[in-house]
Amino acid sequence: MMRSVPALTFLGATRTVTGSRFLVETSSIQVLVDCGLYQGAGELRRRNWAPLGFPPDRLDAVVLSHAHLDHSGWLPRLVRDGYAGPVLCSPWTARVAPIVLRDAAHLQEEDAEHAARHGYSKHQPPQPLFTTADAEKAIGLLTPVEYGQPYELAAETILTLHRAGHILGSSTVELRAGRASIGFTGDLGRNDHPLLAPPDPAPSVDSMLVESTYGDRVHPPRDLAALGEPVRAALARGGVVLIPAFAIDRTPVLLLALRQLMSDGTVPPVPVYVDSPMALAALDVYRDAVRSGAEEIRADLRGRSGDPFDPGQLRLVHSVEESIRLNNPGEPCIIISASGMATGGRVVHHLEHLLPGPENLILLPGFQVAGTRGRDLLDGATSLKMYGRYVPVRAQVVGVDEFSAHADARGVVDWLRTSAVAPRTCYVVHGELDASQALARDIERGLGCCAVVPRPGERVLL
Repeated sequence: MMRSVPALTFLGATRTVTGSRFLVETSSIQVLVDCGLYQGAGELRRRNWAPLGFPPDRLDAVVLSHAHLDHSGWLPRLVRDGYAGPVLCSPWTARVAPIVLRDAAHLQEEDAEHAARHGYSKHQPPQPLFTTADAEKAIGLLTPVEYGQPYELAAETILTLHRAGHILGSSTVELRAGRASIGFTGDLGRNDHPLLAPPDPAPSVDSMLVESTYGDRVHPPRDLAALGEPVRAALARGGVVLIPAFAIDRTPVLLLALRQLMSDGTVPPVPVYVDSPMALAALDVYRDAVRSGAEEIRADLRGRSGDPFDPGQLRLVHSVEESIRLNNPGEPCIIISASGMATGGRVVHHLEHLLPGPENLILLPGFQVAGTRGRDLLDGATSLKMYGRYVPVRAQVVGVDEFSAHADARGVVDWLRTSAVAPRTCYVVHGELDASQALARDIERGLGCCAVVPRPGERVLL
């Protein structure tokens, strides 16, 4: 139902870290900001199968803050269920999102086929949440919008995207509908990102949706030794270092770090394998951004010649056969593979083979959602279930937060202060409940505005 007073409904990423979906309704338009996939525990993943709550063809537009799966990955399902309008995003998100969506569809189909062969699904026959055909239809709807350029969605309803500094193409979203204004951080980046320029200042809006992934903590200073020391030790004992890493942003950032560590002698020169089709495709886009001098890239890296992501012995793994051989590489090496929380992808079969070896190292360079294999490893699991059976965990497991691309609690509050006028209300989302509540308290103390942790499905007037 259209409303004379604009309204906001929290359809996802509320008191949890994944599944970002927020509905804005005005008298003339309905806009879905982000269309993310739920990840993590089974209870969360089952939400991916629930309908949106209204016919998707009633939507006039979808806006993507960025291409990460928990912000864009439900888009093929939305299209499958009837949405055919524009998907507005930054130009670099329009380059990166197709990589993510095609990979997600492939994994959905692959998981359904594997479950059918091995009989461990509760559904017969197992069905993918969406298909490659659905993903291609969604990709065809991507509509680039330049940063800082107002885009008219409808009469008196204007969209403006601003640089968020989280991954290539990431945006904070500003919507103005008549006298009402609302902003969405999406995922907010850090000022000290080793590859990307800092976020733009916060827009001046009445209401702001603020992510809280790290809302209850402050990042330690970036310290390459936190990565270098455990890697050096594992290689010295003849082990393999396996790094489950997000293909978008985390893989190029890790390669930059390994290049520095090998250059200064902290880590010995060994082969570094990137075993993720999505990561390889994303690396090509990041290389294009560096070489073309894109404004999102840090000024000191723009236009750099050569390959800034090659530590010296970079090996790009394309075929399944090459990937299988890496389960027993026969020499100390480093393997970077997706997915970043070990929920799927090639990293799972590497874990199956490498976890039992005490000489090996599993390095987890970022936030791990509750219910994922990555979180279970960080929490000290002695066995992990994969492909229908349990595998013992004897390898060393180390978590490294230095490589998070999310702003921490202090960073979020400091970013809010860059606005010319503080928001009247902040809605704290995209975080586990404790983190969201902690950030809400910090915002109220630091800015003096109302900060609320909304409930799933809650609707408020703007």
